Amino acid sequence: MKIVLYDDYRVGLLRNDEVVDVNDVVQPVAGPTPQLTIEGLITNFMSVRADLMGRLESGSGVPLSSVKLRPPVPKPGKIVAMGGNFGEGVGKKGEMWGFLKSPDGVIGDGDTVSLPPHDANIFHHEAELVAVIGHTVKNVKSNDALKAIFGYTCGVDVSGRFPASARQQFAKSFDGFAPIGPCIATWDEVPDPHALQVRLWVDGQPRHDYPMNDIAHSIEESIEWMTGILTLHPGDLFFLGTNHQGIGPLQDGEHAEIEVSQIGRFGFNVSDPLKRRWPVGIDQDSADDVRLGKGGPGMRARPLA
Repeated sequence: MKIVLYDDYRVGLLRNDEVVDVNDVVQPVAGPTPQLTIEGLITNFMSVRADLMGRLESGSGVPLSSVKLRPPVPKPGKIVAMGGNFGEGVGKKGEMWGFLKSPDGVIGDGDTVSLPPHDANIFHHEAELVAVIGHTVKNVKSNDALKAIFGYTCGVDVSGRFPASARQQFAKSFDGFAPIGPCIATWDEVPDPHALQVRLWVDGQPRHDYPMNDIAHSIEESIEWMTGILTLHPGDLFFLGTNHQGIGPLQDGEHAEIEVSQIGRFGFNVSDPLKRRWPVGIDQDSADDVRLGKGGPGMRARPLA
């Protein structure tokens, strides 16, 4: 099933183009905040699953277009992410590495990414599959790793690119730099996450379009590696990396949309108080640099004015 938060953070299920309200069904496991409600639903899912399925099959719904979708995981305890984790279409496979993003980066469908005023070379979109953790896990082995996942959502790792400085380590953690949505598709909706396709458009122009089977270190390997460093808890988010060949800038006035097959699609807006401009389209210099191992993305980019 596909779980959403909507309007005043009510819990619903997606059914085609409708939202079926299940707020009363989840009340026995709900918490005092939207995040704790989602965590309660995750950890107690099997106790309410039959009732949720019954409501999904026979309950009345309202048009999806009539509600305001919220981030399905509004305030995760932590966001972890893999870096350089894709083959870039040429089988590239480097050393595993990752990083943390600020939970304050989470926004949802129709919300706005506000670019900070800091002197960046460029601000990039990175469309990604995001795993929602379902169990507390530490030092999990790869053959058990998928059991740690409750479900999946779509996410964009908004990334500032800065000249080498202390600010670089915070370049992916500005407020609003982790749009996610539209739902959590539970694990049984996605029997093979490596078979998914990830796409992103900016103002209708195609950017990212890559298969998850281009991943260099599988989802299982990534979870094993990450949980060897830190503990993951229910409701934590794991951004699994991107193929940089569709990377491009985000700038003032644009509207971006991400879609992951079998999960869904959502969009967000971009605002830049400084009105900086970069060439519109795929940042081919950055894509080439990553594919050829010539340096990090955005090193050659600068605002046009």
